[in-house]
Amino acid sequence: MLSLLAWIYGKVTDIRNRLYDREVFESRHLGARTVSIGNITTGGTGKTPLVAYVARVLAERGEKVCILTRGYGRENPGKRVLVSDGNSILANVRESGDEPFELTQKLIGKAIVIADADRVSAAEWAKRKFGVTAFVLDDGFQHRRAKRNLDIVCIDATNPFGGGKMLPAGRLREPLHNLSRADVIVLMAEQPVPYHQGLRRDIQRLAPDAFVFEALRSTRRCVLLEHFLAGRTKTGDRILSENVFAFCGLGNPANFRGNLGREGFQVIGMKAFSDHHPYNQQDITDIEKAANQIKAAALLTTAKDAVKLGGLKFTLPCYVVEIELVLDNPNGFASLL
Repeated sequence: MLSLLAWIYGKVTDIRNRLYDREVFESRHLGARTVSIGNITTGGTGKTPLVAYVARVLAERGEKVCILTRGYGRENPGKRVLVSDGNSILANVRESGDEPFELTQKLIGKAIVIADADRVSAAEWAKRKFGVTAFVLDDGFQHRRAKRNLDIVCIDATNPFGGGKMLPAGRLREPLHNLSRADVIVLMAEQPVPYHQGLRRDIQRLAPDAFVFEALRSTRRCVLLEHFLAGRTKTGDRILSENVFAFCGLGNPANFRGNLGREGFQVIGMKAFSDHHPYNQQDITDIEKAANQIKAAALLTTAKDAVKLGGLKFTLPCYVVEIELVLDNPNGFASLL
């Protein structure tokens, strides 16, 4: 049954793409240069750090940047929310969703952030109100109603095609041949993967005209939760040497744990929640109970999770690991932008 549903889903997706290719369905220009960043699979591929990276590059080159995002997990998904005007945070995490709020914290002074399911309408409004000169579409590969000048696709190098099956049987959002739409493909990993060359050959076959880059996700700093929430993250507090208990609500929690191990953290236990999980006090009680049972000295989580922990009480110290991207050819990537 799942295979049948996946086949139907793939056919419907291909028909939709052909209708856009033949201009039966209209793609709307957003009124400014537009970079889309998305993926072809569900689950975590490191897209959010790349969105922040692209926005920062554009802002540093004098562009008035606006990030347009759907804002998954927010309390009113049908409402337009101005998360940041580029200078101040104007919404809380419940109103904006976790990833838009995380982007806002990272990009104060660099980018406007708007959460809106209708990104075409949001772009028109932002262009009038702020004089935007560059849009960044978060999770935009399948959002073909918005025209883009550059289509970037993130791929998890350790599990690039989600088993090769369409939803709901697998993790593919659309058939692999649609990667041919991509202008740029970024292979995401926590460490150099020995079979990248084979993966590059597969990608060259699927997207012969695309530029391919590799990006490593590495720990930028580790800060106490209270310092992170207060915006005091210029330098790390310390690198933990004691045993820690990790927790997260990510699309790919295994990548988070693997990265912690490679970075030298002594992770002796972990609890994974569903992606975009909204934390409450009972969750923290359960996390700390599990950590105490194995005698962990501290807790460890991600920036995406940390933005949803404000106001919750901890008895164990909780640290936030902030991730940065290191591209293999940053100048070449910037020149494409």
